Amino acid sequence: MAWSLIHARVHTLLRKRRLLPKHSRVLIAVSGGQDSLCLARLLIDLRSQWEWSLGMMHCDHRWRTDSAENAAYVVALAHQWQVPAQVKVASIPPQSEAAARQWRYETLATVAREQGYTHVVTGHTASDRAETVLYNLIRGSGMDGMGAIPWQRPIDGTAPTVMLIRPLLDLRRQDTAQFCQQQNITVWADSSNQDLRLRRNRIRQELLPYLRQHFNPQVEQALAHTAEVTIAETTYLEAQAAHLYQRTITQTSSQPEAQNEWLIDCPSLCIEPLALQRRVIRQLLTQALLKAPNFSQIENLRQLIDAPNRSQSAPFPGGLIAQVRNPYLWLGHMTTLKKLKP
Repeated sequence: MAWSLIHARVHTLLRKRRLLPKHSRVLIAVSGGQDSLCLARLLIDLRSQWEWSLGMMHCDHRWRTDSAENAAYVVALAHQWQVPAQVKVASIPPQSEAAARQWRYETLATVAREQGYTHVVTGHTASDRAETVLYNLIRGSGMDGMGAIPWQRPIDGTAPTVMLIRPLLDLRRQDTAQFCQQQNITVWADSSNQDLRLRRNRIRQELLPYLRQHFNPQVEQALAHTAEVTIAETTYLEAQAAHLYQRTITQTSSQPEAQNEWLIDCPSLCIEPLALQRRVIRQLLTQALLKAPNFSQIENLRQLIDAPNRSQSAPFPGGLIAQVRNPYLWLGHMTTLKKLKP
């Protein structure tokens, strides 16, 4: 091993942030690109100091004609590095970036849980963070979208909890490329990274270079720092909103076989800051709609908390509707609404 400045940076960061405790069983997601190979080599080199048990896993989306060769290369490299490796192949190629990401994380979580890994690590960098901030900003994702790619989070909501860790968020893509070159690591060239039909590729290859040239040469670091600050603030706001939710939202139903219904304590909620109102309403609608609501749906419901009695919302997906029944705002199914007493 040729010890480098990046080895020292990552070792210090892991100790400071306590991301991967000693004796952890760590599953490394490896695509074969420079970021994931940099990550794998770093963890292998640091393994003896942290006493980790490491494994590597490659997810083949079957998007490219050379995807099987890509997977074989990762397995061969893992064998060379004396780390157990496995490959999971999508039964049907995902139809979008989002679908691919969902399949990848679900697969990593399943394998980690079945094989006793406590942590899954990915090679996301500050460059990925910057790209995701821009992508979410353009989509109108709000403050939460600005706080993209946290250092760690549960990989899903299933027990036992497996933590998803991103140890390279202080590094830029230029850093991982330099590391691979210095360590004589051959990187698998992924042709799909050049496909400008994928929005993230266009951000990476066209938008960020433009911003670096015309606005801020350090734009990636600036956006990554924005994400870091925003994550801390959104974590705090979500916790406050969760407490407020418990005080102002009651789940009920008019009869045992009825659909779920909710009552919102309007006087208690309407005196709270707007930011918390929106977060409470979003938490409620996420539960009611079984997916994240958009801004219009949140506002459609929130604006009723100080509306006149009997005011009613536009319908929500799945037949849900809200009506003011002072001092509450009722949310339930339209079939139930007509049965309510005046």
